[in-house]
Amino acid sequence: MPVVLHGRAEEQAQIDRLVDGAREGRSGALVFRGPAGIGKSVLLEYAALRATGMRVVRGVGIESEAALPFAALHLLLRTGLDRIHALPDAQVRALGAALGLRDAPPQSRFLVGLATLSLLSELAGDGGLLCLMDDVQWCDEASVDALVFAARRLGAEGIAMIFAARPDLPVTGLPEHCLAGLDDTAAAALLPADLPPQVRERLVQESAGNPLALIELPAALTPEQRAGRLSPVGAMPVAERIQEAFLAQMAALPEAARTALLVAAAESSGELATLVAAGAPLDGLEAAERSRLIGINGTAVGFRHPLIRAAAYQSASVSRRLAVHRALADALISSTSPDAADRRIWHLAAAALGPDEGVARQLEEAAGRARTRGGHAAVAAAYQRAAELTVDPVRRSARLAAAALAASDAGLTDRAAALAASATPDVDDPAMIVALTQVRAHREVELGTPLAAGRIILDAALRVAARDPEQATWLLVEAVRCAWFAGDAPLAGQAATALHELPATGSPLVGQAVGLARLLAGDLAGGLPLTGGALDPSGLAGLGVPGLTFAAGAALATGRAALCEELTERVVADCRRSGMIGWLAFALQDQGFAQGMQGRYGEARATLDEGLRLATDLGHEHRVIHLTCCLAWILAHQEDVAGCRARAEDGVRRADDRKLVLAATLGRWALGRLELGRGNSDAALEQLERIPPTGFGALAAADLVEAAVRSGRPERAGEPLERYVTWARHVRQPASDAVALRCRALVEQDEAHFLAAVRAHDGDDQPYEQARTRLAYGEWLRRARRRADARTQLRAALEVFDRLGAESWARRARTELRATGDVPAAPRRAGDPLSVLTAQEREVVRLAAAGASNRDIAAQLFLSPRTVGYHLYKAFPKLGITSRAQLAALAGVAAAERRRPPARAGGVRADVPGGRYWV
Repeated sequence: MPVVLHGRAEEQAQIDRLVDGAREGRSGALVFRGPAGIGKSVLLEYAALRATGMRVVRGVGIESEAALPFAALHLLLRTGLDRIHALPDAQVRALGAALGLRDAPPQSRFLVGLATLSLLSELAGDGGLLCLMDDVQWCDEASVDALVFAARRLGAEGIAMIFAARPDLPVTGLPEHCLAGLDDTAAAALLPADLPPQVRERLVQESAGNPLALIELPAALTPEQRAGRLSPVGAMPVAERIQEAFLAQMAALPEAARTALLVAAAESSGELATLVAAGAPLDGLEAAERSRLIGINGTAVGFRHPLIRAAAYQSASVSRRLAVHRALADALISSTSPDAADRRIWHLAAAALGPDEGVARQLEEAAGRARTRGGHAAVAAAYQRAAELTVDPVRRSARLAAAALAASDAGLTDRAAALAASATPDVDDPAMIVALTQVRAHREVELGTPLAAGRIILDAALRVAARDPEQATWLLVEAVRCAWFAGDAPLAGQAATALHELPATGSPLVGQAVGLARLLAGDLAGGLPLTGGALDPSGLAGLGVPGLTFAAGAALATGRAALCEELTERVVADCRRSGMIGWLAFALQDQGFAQGMQGRYGEARATLDEGLRLATDLGHEHRVIHLTCCLAWILAHQEDVAGCRARAEDGVRRADDRKLVLAATLGRWALGRLELGRGNSDAALEQLERIPPTGFGALAAADLVEAAVRSGRPERAGEPLERYVTWARHVRQPASDAVALRCRALVEQDEAHFLAAVRAHDGDDQPYEQARTRLAYGEWLRRARRRADARTQLRAALEVFDRLGAESWARRARTELRATGDVPAAPRRAGDPLSVLTAQEREVVRLAAAGASNRDIAAQLFLSPRTVGYHLYKAFPKLGITSRAQLAALAGVAAAERRRPPARAGGVRADVPGGRYWV
């Protein structure tokens, strides 16, 4: 081994740092990428040798098992499954079902990933854990999802995870190191010393520095070639050259050994009894082992290198391969292995020469078993192969549709779309049309093109409306949602018109959808009553996660932040309980924004950060962009200038590229509000005037009014003022009433509107807006030389801005106070005792204060219990506490601060009308 490690000092140092960190309680992950034979497996061996005193678990991807869900994960965890019952019950069920240890309904792949993280944390104990996974490119998709999910969430568990994979493995979000060939000096050191110089030079050149080639190619040379009589050869990939060397070794073996190698290559489980039952001679296996092509460990047979397996299988004739698969299928009939039935049907499928309905039905059964284990990629593979063996076009399309849905659930969007497209010509059944539509639309939404998704959905809804109006209704509501994200009024209008033509379902979602369509068309007076009227809490009680998520978005559009948060809290709880992670990211997006609208920026940031991590894991580009812009909007209030601008500019650029109008609106609103708070009114006006006036843009119109007035262009405030006043008149929320009055006061410079605005803010849920109103009124009073009255308003505004951490606005209030002759107090940040924590620490502390255990918190936040403990360990000194018991009191202070109404300012005139402020 030390010889093979010539020229890998950098890689060894990386491994040393990872392993040493795990011993000290720090976790980390690393992916080694490189072509076959480049030395990835040897580096894993080096890591295992370095892990003295630590527990080591190892797994390997096997190409022929890529269709078996969680096969690679089972191989990795099999020696530690005795600790599975230390996990929370939901995780025990999820991981047990995934690994075939118990019968259970399908589980979320992310819940399986969390259970994997928790089990690895248990196995780490106090001495650390090294987790090695080789040939990840041949692991089944479900196993890769679970392992990468765990690796991305490593913290303070003491776990080192090292993956080895080919260059094209689609895994992102983990540190990587690409292995190149050895330099000439290191390469020459691996060659036999007795080779002539010209042969050594030729081998170094032909191997391209590939260590395995440097070791295997000399062994394949004839005596004449070793003596230096080499003929010119054409350039070939190194892997192919290595495979040729293995083939040369196999050609020298007796027939029994070649037969044994073929059987072992076709049945990758390595079960000695199964191989022998299928015709692998024991003496042939022994001969292959003596040639170092395979290894036999007890009753398990394994190839020394994956290319040996490939060479053994691909060099055999088609007739021999078919015969071996049939023999293996027969041998597995008597096997007691839990996955024997699935392996048997796959061998039968591999042996099929043409359509075979019997085998296709058995593949459907295998798909059903895979679904109960959450192996969506395996479900897709089984249905796809079943379709290939099906003659009847309708049945074939049904199986392709099932494969497409499973591939979509597995996140294989391109493959899902290809399967759906191949099924479409034969499809006429409404249920199948809906299923295929979901696949195609889901792909478009993930790619960040909801407009294309909406058109696909609308077309399908019109096709199924006559035969299944209820399904058509839900599709049309979904089309409106897509149009809302894309800011496309024509699409929303078509969907709304089609909804009117369908029989009534009584669902509040229909009214919300039609209302949102009218808002996109600029009809505030027609859209807001419909949308708001369909948000009665009693009418929403029976909705599931998708419906509640739609209603939460409608609540935001009508300025009802508290209702949005209430609805999304229900959705988040349901998603965490059921593992609906895709919907969870969606719900966290709206929940975080609603928290921000209510001035709880620390909570909002933590919520949105979690949503962004999940959306990134899912690969949902649209959701990532939207969450990025939402985060920018929060940071604008906290005056994180660099963070806000970076996120907003990146989010807006990507949103504009994909015509994600709603996301771009949020990003531009964030930039406008940032500049407005900093006193850069011209820059704010430039950003805010680029926001479309329809849809969600109505909410930003108030900032546009203020930017126009403060920049000395009051003539540009007229239209946005009327727009916002119309919006506020119909949503009838205290905060929007007050902001509308503030806008009138700024444009008309009328104190009566300022006074009415201050009164209207009493009892609303948006302290930030109240503080802005008092600041604007205080500035007006100071300019009117009424300094004493101005101080009252400015002090009230400053107190709120300080409490919220809105530093730029607080700085403006201080400047105004000084201009009145007052000496403002220093910033008071103690109003939010949790403000000293990071976003992750804040979430952990919040849940711990509510009485949740470390395991409960870990399950909710997709962390390991050890990482939760580490966050609490870091948070306690920051908060000035020493025990968990003190958290509840501290969190109570924070909650009281959130609920405490802002200080009331004196001087509100009793003669100001309190009813209609709009005329």
